[in-house]
Amino acid sequence: MAETSICNSELAPEEERLVIKDISMAAEAQSKEGDTFYLITQRWWQLWLDYVNQDQASITNGGSSLYGSEYYESAGLNRPPGIDNSDLIYDAALEDSNMGMELHDTLVEGRDYILLPQVVWKQLFVWYGGGPMLARKVINSGLSQMELSVEVYPLRLQLLVMPKGDRTTIRISKKETIGELHKRACEIFYLTLEQVCIWDYYGHRKHALMNDMDKTLDDANIQMDQDILVEVLADSNGTAFGGCMSSVQDNGSAEKESTSVLLEPCKSSLSIAGGLSASKGVSRSCSSELSQSQYLTSPVREMDSSYGVSNIITRGASGGLTGLLNLGNTCFMNSAIQCLVHTPEFARYFREDYHQEINWQNPLGMVGELALAFGELLRKLWAPGRMPVAPRPFKAKLARFAPQFSGYNQHDSQELLAFLLDGLHEDLNRVKHKPYIKSRDADGRPDEEIADEYWANHIARNDSIIVDVCQGQYKSTLVCPVCGKISVTFDPFMYLSLPLQSTTTRTMTVTVFTCDGSALPTPCTVTVPKQGRCRDLIQAVSSACFLKNNEKLLLAEIRSHLIHRFLEDPLISLSIIKDDDHLAAYKIPKFIKNTIFLQLIHRREEQESSAQTALGWKPYGTPLVSPISHDDVITRGDVQEIVHTMLSPMLRTESLGPSDLPDTSISVATSHAACDISSEAGTDSIDTDKICSVAKLPLQLVDENNACIDLSTGEEKVIKLSSSSTSILVFIDWSKKHLEKYDTHYLENLPEVFKYGPVTKKARNEPLSLYTCLEAFLREEPLVPEDMWYCPQCKERRQASKKLDLWRLPEVLVIHLKRFSYSRSMKHKLETFVNFPIHDFDLTDYVAHKNSSRRQLYELYALTNHYGGMGSGHYTAHIKLLDENRWYNFDDSHISHINEEDVKSAAAYVLFYRRVKSEDVSVSNGAQSCAGPDNISSQK
Repeated sequence: MAETSICNSELAPEEERLVIKDISMAAEAQSKEGDTFYLITQRWWQLWLDYVNQDQASITNGGSSLYGSEYYESAGLNRPPGIDNSDLIYDAALEDSNMGMELHDTLVEGRDYILLPQVVWKQLFVWYGGGPMLARKVINSGLSQMELSVEVYPLRLQLLVMPKGDRTTIRISKKETIGELHKRACEIFYLTLEQVCIWDYYGHRKHALMNDMDKTLDDANIQMDQDILVEVLADSNGTAFGGCMSSVQDNGSAEKESTSVLLEPCKSSLSIAGGLSASKGVSRSCSSELSQSQYLTSPVREMDSSYGVSNIITRGASGGLTGLLNLGNTCFMNSAIQCLVHTPEFARYFREDYHQEINWQNPLGMVGELALAFGELLRKLWAPGRMPVAPRPFKAKLARFAPQFSGYNQHDSQELLAFLLDGLHEDLNRVKHKPYIKSRDADGRPDEEIADEYWANHIARNDSIIVDVCQGQYKSTLVCPVCGKISVTFDPFMYLSLPLQSTTTRTMTVTVFTCDGSALPTPCTVTVPKQGRCRDLIQAVSSACFLKNNEKLLLAEIRSHLIHRFLEDPLISLSIIKDDDHLAAYKIPKFIKNTIFLQLIHRREEQESSAQTALGWKPYGTPLVSPISHDDVITRGDVQEIVHTMLSPMLRTESLGPSDLPDTSISVATSHAACDISSEAGTDSIDTDKICSVAKLPLQLVDENNACIDLSTGEEKVIKLSSSSTSILVFIDWSKKHLEKYDTHYLENLPEVFKYGPVTKKARNEPLSLYTCLEAFLREEPLVPEDMWYCPQCKERRQASKKLDLWRLPEVLVIHLKRFSYSRSMKHKLETFVNFPIHDFDLTDYVAHKNSSRRQLYELYALTNHYGGMGSGHYTAHIKLLDENRWYNFDDSHISHINEEDVKSAAAYVLFYRRVKSEDVSVSNGAQSCAGPDNISSQK
């Protein structure tokens, strides 16, 4: 990209915008691990956005509102000066030689800086110059290690040398190995590898000897600002290394004399904007700036109370109005904690003596440490008159037991909440030895009897304050689609995750391919029912591409340039097809007996750019498919002819000599951008015989023994077709010579099923009732293939349909609104407004268990909110203090009173409801009575 950079003097502002937009979109689509992104100050970026006349917050995500040249003159929007990133880094005089250029700890993506792909930064640098350059690498992160993130803040580690007492601070990527850390430590302190061993010195205790040199620091669970002990051996010949090993057994206490000279590690500056930025491009500024930096601009101590003041004066006031300091993108944690600590049952439990219930031996728990850390934090938050609390001890414990929440990246508040509830339950489980209980078959017994048996079995293994308060039970009914076998189970739940079905339809893009060489590939976008089946998609695409009566569509999912699977079952739910999937539909003849599919897989030779050495043949593009009959005799020449036919629309006519062309005029269909062009609309196709005379294609067939057969020779030889296989694979290796004859770009850049991208103006969705979301959650639907059910009657795994019914409701009902849509490569957010009741949330009609005459009423007392987009969103909590009967907004350390009518918003994410106990309402006549609290909880 740098070679094609354009001098700025040649471009108008609008042209600059279009250049950056194009190269940014291309770079984003090809982002991979190891790529380099650059930080650029938001201040300069905004100047540039104003100059090029785009007031949106992201070039890659949308916004193209343009003004005329008069606007520039009247607004005085001059060309920005050179890039100046100096406000992102500390004064050069403060730089540590081992740290390099240090970013300010309080930076927030979208507010202070944005991230640009390398090609975008280089182009801006060519135009404007300036600096300094702040490069950061893309790494894999997340639980699956498949999510791409930019490591804005590499690990900052304190190296302490024993016995000298020297220390220094370094920056190193969490994806670097222990061996690299070992090497860096030796270089800094002028030691040899044989002279030292290094320890995980978390909490000033020797946790583990770090001697697995190939293990990454991430895998070793090394955290930001952690101490690393560099232990110099007694003699330099390496024989004392065993001494390091023996000291592992001292359970954290260093008994050597040399440890006595170690100084207490100094308190380092608190890292604010933490580890990884999930954004791969330009992020939008969000309300996270409200409370990030006001209190955290200087080094602090864990128990320091001089943090500034909250909006609420808490001296002598009722407890519970204490904020939590944001340690750097920890608003996701703060909001969830505030909701839990303001759950009355938990507040009462943890403020009393709960230590006797800690299960210290539970292998599924955290040895009681999570419960202790949470209990201590809750007590601090309920202590009257306190200033905002820094939850650093709790954050440290969380990172140790749940590495997915380590660092200072933004995380999902609901995912944290789920981990906390489960972790607290295991730490406080009153069952010390879980019995093994085998479930009995229903054998025609009543649901009530089976449900009570399931619940009793669950309580026999799980009994804690979390179960008492938050766990309920639902009835799960599975129906086998083949034999009709019905299976009923009664499973516990901790919370309900409700889908937000803001629309009943979805748009899907499928690329249509022909096997007879009649047309070029055509992307086709159709509208289908959101809860539809594959037959709905096939029918819609068939109509859009004018399918003939003697043709049918074969639908396939494409992954990594190969056919991942054929979607031949018309009853497959469309919900299994994600928005970032790639689909191809192949037009094939309808009437072929004993069909077997020939898959043509394209490969090209990859070369290392520096040395121009070949790296081998790699798949690319989209496979082509042609059906053949098992009953036919297929020769190598037949396969050559089939492939020539499929590729004929892409043949460059200028590459054919006069003798190769038929006498009739030839025009190849070139339109591939719309679906209203039928295969009939093309003109005469190229004569196959003439094409075949051009050259033999380099084809290799994979036989049933996985051996490759060269199809460029021996045309008459018959190919043996496997009787069990439904496909045969043929590879075509595209050399430069063959690419000169065929234009294969039509096979590349297969579009996604649905391309996300925030529009310039957010669409306003119609309000969605919480009851509607609940009904969608309980509605019967087929299981996805990954969750197939074993039918005891068929003795096989089946894609059964599943229906849920609420059976036993908890005292506190936690409802998660599924605003985030996850896919393999990204995550999207739904801004749908959900109209949720604050009072009298009535679940009576949704409970299948009808043995109670009282209504199941709930009242909202807390909720978390998520504002903004994916990369730079912000979490807050709305909480009702029950003793005051007033609502408050908890925004990290800021607390303010709000009116009840302001509680509802499109940002609501997790809702907390308490059962109404003060009044019972008759189901039959709706009359109120005072019969006492609902007795469902007593059934536990």
